[in-house]
Amino acid sequence: MVGCGTMPPVSPTLPDGRRLGAHLPLGNGMVRAVERASTIGAMALQVFADNPTAWRRRSDPPAELEAFRACLASLDVAPVAIHASYLINLGGPDPEFRDRSVGLLENELRVAPGFGARFVNVHVGSHKLTGLEAGIERVGEGVARALGAVDRAPDGAIIVLENSAGGGGGIGVTVAELAAVLEASSRHGSDPGRIGFCLDTAHLWGAGHDLRRPDRIDALLDEFDAQIGLERLALVHLNDSKAPLGSRLDRHQHLGAGSIGELGLRHLLTTPRLAHVTYILETPGMDEGYDEVNVARAYRIAAGEPLEPLPPEALTVRGGRARTAPPDEPAS
Repeated sequence: MVGCGTMPPVSPTLPDGRRLGAHLPLGNGMVRAVERASTIGAMALQVFADNPTAWRRRSDPPAELEAFRACLASLDVAPVAIHASYLINLGGPDPEFRDRSVGLLENELRVAPGFGARFVNVHVGSHKLTGLEAGIERVGEGVARALGAVDRAPDGAIIVLENSAGGGGGIGVTVAELAAVLEASSRHGSDPGRIGFCLDTAHLWGAGHDLRRPDRIDALLDEFDAQIGLERLALVHLNDSKAPLGSRLDRHQHLGAGSIGELGLRHLLTTPRLAHVTYILETPGMDEGYDEVNVARAYRIAAGEPLEPLPPEALTVRGGRARTAPPDEPAS
């Protein structure tokens, strides 16, 4: 394993110096996660700052936090994104749940500088079948409250709103819905400079955006640029999909092994219009060795090189992100 005082061997690169990263677990040690990212060729990192499925937040920062930041700097792993808790839903009708969600998002923003994180990525949420317009208004108000509770600082993170596949009343299925959320948050007093966006490719596919075709991708980017501005697109969650197009399902798959396929993924990785974007992998088995496999596949796809077939067992590993947060005690 590469040590934090030593730069790793030169890895493949993406066009225009854009950065490819991965969502990696911190449960085995925060410094080890940075070392792992660097070793497998991940130049950026997404993590959970705390348990993503619990309301309770740790009372003290992780013991490894300072060493974690030093290791990030030493190995040039950047930017860092915190993926906010799965529990957060700013768009639902229950006022108590929404208040707790705002509080959880505030906490993610407050701890982000300690992690050296530029982004706090959060799902736009669900209106819980109470109406899209009302849900968008609630999200805008919740984003404004969370940002208003945390002072803007030079090392502070921005909120990065992630699109939805659309199941269960999901908000942010279309570019127009994402634009409406930005407008609502501004109307409630948010500083627009503290809000960015993330497009998850598996979510786009589930929502009905045909990413197999470069011309359809270009049309989507045209729409995003016209309604929101491509400069606001901070992250792309680069995932293939197991789901049918337009199914409203969120089912991540290894790169090049799903419904989207290599042609569309290559266009996303190489189009000059996304040179400023950081790509984060959330493919299956990220904590079972497939992090390295999919990072390598991403570089090969971008370079137009053929992919090796995956073993049958690869297609049965669990999907989604590695779920472990930093340990409460230093790893031994």
